[in-house]
Amino acid sequence: MENQHFLLITCPFQGHLNPMLQLAKNLRQAGAARVTFATTVHGLTQIKTFPSLDGLYFASFSDGFDDGIKHTTNSQDMLSELKRAGSQTLTKLIMTFSKNRHPVSFLIYTLILPWAADVARSENKPPSSIQVPGLPPFETEDIPSFLLPNGPHSSLNPVFQQHIQVLEQEPSPWVLLNSFDCLEEEVIAAIGNISPIPIGPLIPFALLDKNHQSDTSCGCDLFEKSTEYIQWLNSKPKTSVIYISFGSVAVLQKNQMEEMLLGLIGTCRPFLWIIRSSDNKDTEFEEMVREKVNKEKGLIVPWCSQMEVLAHESIGCYMMHCGWNSTMESLVAGIPVVGLPQFADQTINAKMIEEVWGNGVRARVNEGGIVEAEEIRRCLEVVIGSGEKGQEIRSNAKKWSGLALDAVKDGGSSHNNLKAFLENVTTSAKMINGVFDGGAENKTKDATKPNENSKNSNHFSSRESARDIQIQQVLN
Repeated sequence: MENQHFLLITCPFQGHLNPMLQLAKNLRQAGAARVTFATTVHGLTQIKTFPSLDGLYFASFSDGFDDGIKHTTNSQDMLSELKRAGSQTLTKLIMTFSKNRHPVSFLIYTLILPWAADVARSENKPPSSIQVPGLPPFETEDIPSFLLPNGPHSSLNPVFQQHIQVLEQEPSPWVLLNSFDCLEEEVIAAIGNISPIPIGPLIPFALLDKNHQSDTSCGCDLFEKSTEYIQWLNSKPKTSVIYISFGSVAVLQKNQMEEMLLGLIGTCRPFLWIIRSSDNKDTEFEEMVREKVNKEKGLIVPWCSQMEVLAHESIGCYMMHCGWNSTMESLVAGIPVVGLPQFADQTINAKMIEEVWGNGVRARVNEGGIVEAEEIRRCLEVVIGSGEKGQEIRSNAKKWSGLALDAVKDGGSSHNNLKAFLENVTTSAKMINGVFDGGAENKTKDATKPNENSKNSNHFSSRESARDIQIQQVLN
């Protein structure tokens, strides 16, 4: 029970409280890592003394009567409100534990709380950790939000399930990955039913390697980019600037942006912050920025060419959402990272950055889901400061940059993988054309023979065979 967290909930009746509290103590003494005893908001305030036991914690949920149940309330209304308010607040309580890195492993409840089972079932609480070959254990907070049953993006689950089902229909489908062999070697090797082909990073390397001058474009931009940031970056010392961007989708809350601003100011380092014009419609925040930051200390622009910025010698750190594309770009550029993941795969990418690749750290949220200014400042100082941890992170970032460049060079793993893929496609196309040509020739020869319907049917079969070969060969 080393990593197990038991949540015990009960109504505030003496005959329920005492046995459940004793069970909580017994579980903790028997080796459960963490035990939380919870009763209603009003009930918790009525308990006069609490046992003091390391690893035993207390919490509350609402029964809809936080000030106490009135004598005029009938039992049916009381139970109905208990189920409604209790289900909502218990769900929030479980989610709070997950955000605070204490995911609930087991829920134990007493009589008259049967709806608690529905909450647990809807949460579909995973084990305290999920193990993937070659990777550290994943807690609930690390799992992509679209895989969580009650997550904000669970509506995408059917899409991913359909994708997997499509792949399962083929005996051994090819999947092209925007990654490279040594970055995810063990995980790629553990995939059995498909043939993953790492061909990345899919990034123009001309900005980072003078030997790759055939492709100097920086991709496309969804927003109008500023023109002043490069000149501003040119005025800053090497590796001195903190670059902040949260991609093209994530929208930060106003209080999160304020905490970020205070954290950035606390580092006393210059920063370039990308805030899309659609994100910032709050005049109070704009006034706060103007009051606290001059252009010399920090530059805020609505958009930029990200690879152009990351390749600039003045950039010393990248604070980001940990989207996969930005993650790959930071690896290629060799820029250390402070991750503030928001949703989707960003949580698991942040874990990889911190615990597997070692090229950055993940900032931790408070109980309200906000990364506070002090935490932001602390993480930035870890990454770009003079301490041993920062030196290790920067060394890892530089290492991965070199390995990424090696992968796409002539003879590199990604270069060879793409070359082999194209050769297989070409071979498949020749086989398919041969089948089609044979079918056409047979049709011409047989056109004057009797029973043309039969011959046409045979020709159709040849085309069907060719289609099967195409699927099997191109996707195999």
